[in-house]
Amino acid sequence: MIITVTLNPAVDKVMVIKDFKAGSVNRASEMMVEAGGKGINVSKTITSIGGSSKALGILAGQSGSFIEKSLQSMNIDCEFVYVEGETRTNVKISDPINNMVTDINEPGPFVSQDAVDELSKLLFNGLGKEDLLIFTGSTPQGVNKDIYKYWITAAKAFGIRCVLDADGELLANGVEAGPYLVKPNIHELERLYGAQTNSTDEIIELAERLLEKGTEMVAVSCGEKGAVFVTSSWVVTVEGIMTTVKSTVGAGDAMVAALSYGLHEKLKPEEIIKLAVASGTATVMSYGNQPSKVDIDSLIEQINVKFRYR
Repeated sequence: MIITVTLNPAVDKVMVIKDFKAGSVNRASEMMVEAGGKGINVSKTITSIGGSSKALGILAGQSGSFIEKSLQSMNIDCEFVYVEGETRTNVKISDPINNMVTDINEPGPFVSQDAVDELSKLLFNGLGKEDLLIFTGSTPQGVNKDIYKYWITAAKAFGIRCVLDADGELLANGVEAGPYLVKPNIHELERLYGAQTNSTDEIIELAERLLEKGTEMVAVSCGEKGAVFVTSSWVVTVEGIMTTVKSTVGAGDAMVAALSYGLHEKLKPEEIIKLAVASGTATVMSYGNQPSKVDIDSLIEQINVKFRYR
């Protein structure tokens, strides 16, 4: 089973505002509200691909109930710990005229250690070696920045593979535990090492530092420039596909979903990589945070994978 963990879920409110201007009255031409948060986005995309997962996390209030009901309506298995307060609402303003997306993210409710402990029990209850755990996204107030490191270390002790997609301290701490797969974007990878990359080889060099910590695969998303995938056996570079970008929300999560699905289903490396790039690209083609299977399938045929064996 694939299990996603979202400590800081959100209700994503997406507004399409043509020629958005800060400090002025702006009127939305379109609006949509959907369940979000990085791990939840991953579970939704796995469903789009045709797989299944279980979504775990921490919710609060009416917005939390909205998220849980939304997932249930999509037949996504889910289980949550509820805390006091209200799950955050994140506003995403997509401006198709200036090709820009503005994010306004709330901080989320305070989460106690007791709530984290309760979630840990849900997470580790009945796990098997074939399970795959996905830790992704920010943490709410009250949660230690070493939580992913703690969970990854505990899971690895049972021989369970983990996927990490985080930023800042969460990423820096988490990679020390050597998760099976790490999926930073290029900016997160550069911040992790305080470096600036100007070539694919420099990206590969930074990714190799993660391999030295025990990670088996590093997938670096580079926006419209494509992606770089690094293991101890091979390196793959994939050029980006030219497309109209409506929103970047959930694109990285879609890549995580496809990579995790492919690993869990034991697909060939080339199949996994094509599915990952297609899923990320398909997500930016819509205003929502979940790609369509039709778009994914059509994009896969356009992807050129270049393997470089070591």
